[in-house]
Amino acid sequence: MKDLIPKYLDEIKSFTADSQEQLENFRVKFLSKKGIIPGLFAVLKDIAPEDRKEMGVLLNELKNSALEKVNELKSGLEEQAGKKIDVIDLTLPANFSTLGSKHPLSIVRNDIINIFSRIGFTVAEGPEIEDDWYNFSALNFPEEHPARDMQDTFFIEKKPDTVLRTHTSSVQIRVMEKQKPPIRAIFPGRVFRNEAISARAHCIFHQVEGLYIDENVSFADLKQTLYYFATEFFGAGTQIRLRPSFFPFTEPSAEMDISCFICHGKGCKICKKTGWVEILGCGMVDPNVLENCNIDSEKYTGFAFGMGIERIAMLKYQIDDIRLFFENDVRFLKQFESTHS
Repeated sequence: MKDLIPKYLDEIKSFTADSQEQLENFRVKFLSKKGIIPGLFAVLKDIAPEDRKEMGVLLNELKNSALEKVNELKSGLEEQAGKKIDVIDLTLPANFSTLGSKHPLSIVRNDIINIFSRIGFTVAEGPEIEDDWYNFSALNFPEEHPARDMQDTFFIEKKPDTVLRTHTSSVQIRVMEKQKPPIRAIFPGRVFRNEAISARAHCIFHQVEGLYIDENVSFADLKQTLYYFATEFFGAGTQIRLRPSFFPFTEPSAEMDISCFICHGKGCKICKKTGWVEILGCGMVDPNVLENCNIDSEKYTGFAFGMGIERIAMLKYQIDDIRLFFENDVRFLKQFESTHS
């Protein structure tokens, strides 16, 4: 028996396993109830008393070696199995994740920015919460102007002179205060009006306004700039017309129509049978606005314009309900997946 122990010990130390099955066979052979080591312990009682202690030490050494070998090989096989899981199998079919699409308002906003950037307009942004000066007073709004009334403006509670901006014209004032002419910039952003939500109106919408201040800027420059935008955005052959209007911050002021790109002037429901569609307001910057920003109105002139992004998008995509832009209905948004890359 004593001669067998070194043989078994060498076998245990030299054993290797490539699979859990091989390891289990090794464990059963040496450590199971009917295995070699429990069998040797069973005959220990038959050994002479003076040799029993020495044999007990040798058998415990053999048992511990077997247990250590099992634990060592078990850990190695588990680690190897984990590495195999992490390996990418290039033969497996691809799992394509569903990608989102650009929002139609983002598409139109980016198109407008790109068109004006090609003729030198930079982009400027400002805060959505404004004070009375930037939102009204500096823009030549009289104290009694109806836009200041509660039905048109969201006033911040406990701060009667603080509002959610009603237009991005407030950014024009901020730019003119900090920057000396020449100024050529557009101002995209979200604005707020205290209006009932319907298919044609919303309390939240988006604008892009533009401003050009320099020496000898004329109404003809304004007209040519807007004509360029109309043909670039709505297509070659688009015609424009300017109708007299009124805005507190421009004089003279106008509203611009484009020839209907759906019916090409023949008359349809989009243009209400007129052949023309209104898209924006514009005009020459009022000298009072320039002076409010410490710009010499005797030396400099300029023009400004503003358009609603929702209105432009509704025209371009023939959408008849503004509320669709804010509902995040996937069925609606997926229609624009292929319109832009």
